[in-house]
Amino acid sequence: MGIQLRKGEMPSAEMDMTPMIDMVFQLIAFFMMLINFSQAETNKRIELPLSALAIPVEDTDDHNFITLHVDDKNETIVMAADDYSLTTLEGALAKRRSELEKDKLDTKKTRIVIRADRKAQTGLVQEVIGTCQKVGFENFKLRAEQDRKK
Repeated sequence: MGIQLRKGEMPSAEMDMTPMIDMVFQLIAFFMMLINFSQAETNKRIELPLSALAIPVEDTDDHNFITLHVDDKNETIVMAADDYSLTTLEGALAKRRSELEKDKLDTKKTRIVIRADRKAQTGLVQEVIGTCQKVGFENFKLRAEQDRKK
């Protein structure tokens, strides 16, 4: 049996907006989280060196990377918002490597992104790379800011 309508009367159509509003709030929350994770690769204490050869960061689907911020002022290395010295960095990287292996990710393909301050000593950056290699990481990217004066 259906709804009985009088002659010439149109059926009323009401739409429940609750699921659509719920979906909009979920999308807003998702994009807020996405923005926060993309900002994790920056650190306001680090001023990147200028280089005419620097190229913009390529967008890849590869999310298997670790960003290290090398701060020259007090020789600290920032990884995931935590400060480490050269001596404590090795243990933190070893822990991160075991987490990646537990998640069945290939640590040989894990990219170490090094964002060293423009005043950082080359020797400090080399020591950071050496520490990463000791733990077993082999893939490195150094970040610089493009010199736009030319």
